[in-house]
Amino acid sequence: MTADTAEVDAPTALRFVSEGADILDVRDPGEWLAGHAPTAQHVPLPVLPGARTPSWSRQRVVVLCRSGSRAKTATSLLRLRGVEAFAVSGGMNAWQNAGGRVVTDAGAPGRVA
Repeated sequence: MTADTAEVDAPTALRFVSEGADILDVRDPGEWLAGHAPTAQHVPLPVLPGARTPSWSRQRVVVLCRSGSRAKTATSLLRLRGVEAFAVSGGMNAWQNAGGRVVTDAGAPGRVA
């Protein structure tokens, strides 16, 4: 983890989630529908600046996108709001490669799009 970028690798993100962190997925709707982390909340990056910060504003949040770039942008925005947010380096691809589950809304196995 680096303090200047608030970025963590996927194994650290999985540990944070096992310790109770929330997951925020900032990908586009089509990417989300193809597959996402099972407990993730979906707020596409273009919507995030105007979105109300829900209950996760008081706890650690792991932010995912496909490769990590959008997650970094979202993490910066959330940190300005006082949220303890961390972008996952390598995004959903790294999440899945580290053993993180990817599912559809119906709970079936999903894919990273």
